[in-house]
Amino acid sequence: MADEPMMANVQIDEAGLVLAKDPHADGSYYFPHHGQAADVECCSLSLAEALHARIRPGGTAETVLRNWATGGPVRAAALWDDPAAADPVRVRAGAVVIRDEQMLLIGFEEEDGQPFYEIPGGGVETGETLHAAAVRELREESGLAGSVIKEVARVWKDNRREHYFLLKAEGEIGAREQLDNYGGTPVWVPIDLLPTTPVWPRRLAWRIAHWHTAGWPTPPAELADSIHDLQADCTW
Repeated sequence: MADEPMMANVQIDEAGLVLAKDPHADGSYYFPHHGQAADVECCSLSLAEALHARIRPGGTAETVLRNWATGGPVRAAALWDDPAAADPVRVRAGAVVIRDEQMLLIGFEEEDGQPFYEIPGGGVETGETLHAAAVRELREESGLAGSVIKEVARVWKDNRREHYFLLKAEGEIGAREQLDNYGGTPVWVPIDLLPTTPVWPRRLAWRIAHWHTAGWPTPPAELADSIHDLQADCTW
């Protein structure tokens, strides 16, 4: 008989989503295991609070928040989905650059003509630090010279772990023929348009718009991102 999959207990009371406080990480929460009494202090977070909280495991949080925010079914148990538990097949470093209330993105076009965007970044090379990779990728993809301010998010997506850093950047966008960004085009997109712009990682993009006005997270946010329809609204 195969082992039954681990499940998370999902409960929403009058105050919000019931979560256990992580005693080993300040300001972090996790789902209690289904069928087991929580052995630490629990609290309830409203939807607005939960959307910007650090909740583990990330894959379970993504599923529960998606259903809750979109009016879907929130069941009493959800699969324990922890993408951080396995070694990633690839590590990516990304550069969040904001200038004059606009964010730098790399624009592409799908086969059907629909535009989509990515946050500048790429794979970390052997022996390279995450900071160095973010600075290098920004230079290669846009021509801008950057310096790291702080890490703002870690995103698990398709067996990859992606680290995103807020950077201060100088200079101007380089000539297209001198850039290495797989045929993309560096563009400046107004911050307030990020929530409705098809950007990878989708769950990170609209949070950046929030953080820009509400303050950047400390420690970095942790997100799982399984969205594949970039044209759809993301509210979780």
